[in-house]
Amino acid sequence: MTTQSNTPAGWYPDPHGAARTLRYWDGARWTDHTHADQQAQAAPAQPPAAPHVPAQPAAPDPRVQRQVQQQAGVAAGGPGGGSLFSEPVLVVNQKAKLIELTNEYTVMDQHGNQLGSVVQVGQSALRKVVRFLASIDQYLTHKLEIRDAHGRPVLRLTRPAKFLKSRVIVERPDGQPVGEIVQQNVFGKINFAMTANGQQVGAIKAENWRAWNFAIVDHADNEVARITKTWEGLAKTLFTTADNYVLQIHYQLPEPLLSLVVATALTVDTALKQDSRGLG
Repeated sequence: MTTQSNTPAGWYPDPHGAARTLRYWDGARWTDHTHADQQAQAAPAQPPAAPHVPAQPAAPDPRVQRQVQQQAGVAAGGPGGGSLFSEPVLVVNQKAKLIELTNEYTVMDQHGNQLGSVVQVGQSALRKVVRFLASIDQYLTHKLEIRDAHGRPVLRLTRPAKFLKSRVIVERPDGQPVGEIVQQNVFGKINFAMTANGQQVGAIKAENWRAWNFAIVDHADNEVARITKTWEGLAKTLFTTADNYVLQIHYQLPEPLLSLVVATALTVDTALKQDSRGLG
């Protein structure tokens, strides 16, 4: 069933009426991918509860606000839609590790509320040993899942083994293709093309040779979003591989461009596989 809608991709109650079932909406139509709605399971009868008092929203995290406003230069804004595909600002912070064997990122809104995560999947014990002993792992195939705040996958990404140029394949959780992010050059300012159904729908353009900040444009070369790398702090800079980014989306984007922009921002470090100092 296909429907004209601006509803972002995600898990929603089954439109066919199946009890306690969530069905995946890919941004354009309902898919065949379903799973049980754990929150809707029947609960035993309970005595009448006291009147519900709405909880006060959590106070904004000053560290995240500083990262967004002072380091990335993004002006404070009002609340967004509360999901990875409806917030105008996404804050992507890599989990700090002295020895990094698996890529893991936390994704928050501009106030510090967690919206989701990015997790590297499919790594064997041997791959982790190889990654610990040598840098060859950066040239091998990488698979990542972008998950919502409940841990459910919303996008799956595969970066096949590379030598010089990266290519990232973006899919829905049910395997439906969204598009690809393809590196265009090796030297100078790195550029990526975003393609869907054989057509270029946008591009990611590094603003300097270190590939720290990126402008994201649509097919007509109009800027629609911006990725800014923010300083992770002296201790993390010296002793860990953590990288932090802020994505600012200038206005609501259509699919599949929206999913490709989110996929780009949340996995830009893995796509480029630069070290945390930006030295390539």
